[in-house]
Formats: sequence, structure tokens, C-alpha cells
Amino acid sequence: MNENNVIAALFDLDGVVFDTEPQYTLFWKEQNELYKGIKGLEQEIKGQTLVQIYDKYFKDMPDVQDKITNALDKFEKNMTFEYIDGFLEFIKDLRLHDVKTALVTSSNMVKMNAVFERKSDFKQLFDAILTSEDFEKSKPDPDCYLKGAQRLDAEINRCVVFEDSFNGLKSGRAANMKVVGLATTNTENSIKSLCDYVIKDYKNFDFEKMKL
Repeated sequence: MNENNVIAALFDLDGVVFDTEPQYTLFWKEQNELYKGIKGLEQEIKGQTLVQIYDKYFKDMPDVQDKITNALDKFEKNMTFEYIDGFLEFIKDLRLHDVKTALVTSSNMVKMNAVFERKSDFKQLFDAILTSEDFEKSKPDPDCYLKGAQRLDAEINRCVVFEDSFNGLKSGRAANMKVVGLATTNTENSIKSLCDYVIKDYKNFDFEKMKL
């Protein structure tokens, strides 16, 4: 990647900024046991929006959808939000090289307000924060990342997407952006075909490596 072309880094949230995927796995395992009993559902739904999950698995169960939504809102208010190892140091390195940053997440503002309450410095890490309310189409559609680039006034070929889920990685690819995959939710082998670069965390990753 040409050094002069790297001006924007766009991050998903869960599994990319925060190590929250294990918590969501437990939540959906409990919901699955309560209402569906589908083997491995908690793994199948990773990277999908709530609307996508409902449409695929709970389409004719409006009462159950309401119960899950209420349970999820309560769950997210009490979650722990621990940064992926090395993330804060990586953001500092990007800042030193004048790289713009954006959060591009399928999470809604209810979830983000819980984050803001727990992490007082969170907003300062990003030049823009985009949530599900900002998008017309969900991942794997590129809409969210195209809007992220637009918000940063960045050209497509000057953006790098950081993602962990299959739908997210496909979204970055569909936006014709460089994609760095985090093997936090899925294995390195399972996501490498969708990435330009795969990392487990940010501890040994910096601006210079992002340029490759």
C-alpha cells in the first residue's frame, strides 16, 4: 500500500475495538436455549445485525423478538468493554501519522451510550462515529463503509477497514477498500481469503505495517 494513500482507518466495534465477542456468545447461547434450541446458533449469528438475526431465526416470533431485545438492552448496559490488546497504542500511532479514524458499527445508539458512560475518553479516539442509525443497508453491503469514508472526506483507495466478522470483512471488500482482519471471532484460516492482512490483536501492528 502506498504511504501517501493511507489517510483513513475505519473500525468495526465488537471484536475489533472491544473484546466483547465472548460475552455476546454467552448471551445468544442463553437466548437460543430459551427459545430455539438450534445447535451452534450463537456461532452462526456472529457479525449479523439484530434485524438479520430476527429475520432468519425468529421471523414469526414477534413476542420472542421483544423479549430478546429487552434482554439485550439490559445485557449491554452491564457489559464490560475491554480494549483489544494494543488498540490504544495503535490509535496513538495513527494520530502521529495524521491518519483519520472512524468507528463504523452496526450497534445502535442505546449500546453506544452505554459505551460512552463506561469509557469517558472513547469519543476522542475517533474523528467520526457511525452507528446503525446512519446506514440504509447492513453488512455485507458496503453502504456503512462508503458512508464512513464520506464522513471523513476520504477517497476509497485511501481507506483501510478493520473487521472481524465474515459480513464485516465482505462489506470492506465490497467497498473496494483495503481490509485488515482480526482473528478474534473467527480463525485466521477462515478469514484470510477476505483480508489483505490478518492480525490477532494490535500489539505488533502499527502504521508502517498497515501500509503494506
